[in-house]
Amino acid sequence: MHGPIYQQLHRSLEEDRLAALATIVEGPGVGKQVLLYPSGERVGGLENPALEEAVADAAETVFRSFGTERVEADGSVVFVEAHPPAPKLVIVGAVHTAISLVTFANELGFRTYVVDPRSVFATPERFAHATELIREWPQDALPRIGLNEGTFVAVLSHDDKFDVPALEIVLRHPVRYVGALGSKKTHARRVKTLKERGISDEALARIHSPIGIDLGGRRPEEIAVSIVAEMVREGHGGA
Repeated sequence: MHGPIYQQLHRSLEEDRLAALATIVEGPGVGKQVLLYPSGERVGGLENPALEEAVADAAETVFRSFGTERVEADGSVVFVEAHPPAPKLVIVGAVHTAISLVTFANELGFRTYVVDPRSVFATPERFAHATELIREWPQDALPRIGLNEGTFVAVLSHDDKFDVPALEIVLRHPVRYVGALGSKKTHARRVKTLKERGISDEALARIHSPIGIDLGGRRPEEIAVSIVAEMVREGHGGA
């Protein structure tokens, strides 16, 4: 990659920052580029206010879909492409379902992290296939792993002393997906506690619970399939 915009894009990819690159491919200003971020930060420019406004709107779409958009305005055609962070799956709770979930996520190209301080469950023998097994409490491990737009989180411990701190941290970050195992009664209890800790209704609505698409299966491997299916759907912008 050459030039300041490509150098900045390269840095963004190294830093796991979501960005969108817009390039005029036809019409006036062909070849001009601007790199956009969800924060509103921009690098470069198209030197056309109307075109830049249209591109900013398109960028909001590609930030959600991780896809591409074609923009036409003022006689120019612009190609807008998302450059998302590398996908990673963080699993809180080294339960049996997590074993299969790591396997499936690995096949889809995720970096996989299993977080559980309980050494009886979080063993290297059970999770040798994970990118990293972290035997720490969620509140200690999650900030170190890093939570961004390319992060998917599955909270599977079914224990409030793990679930609630994990969800509180995750919901304060722009993660791509968050799901939590548990019944409606369990989830209602979690929601009440999280509200008391200052988590907004809008943030709470991001939690997929019960986790996974209902495929009818109840075996751990089948639950893992349902979670992966939901992750794939959300990774492409939802239903």
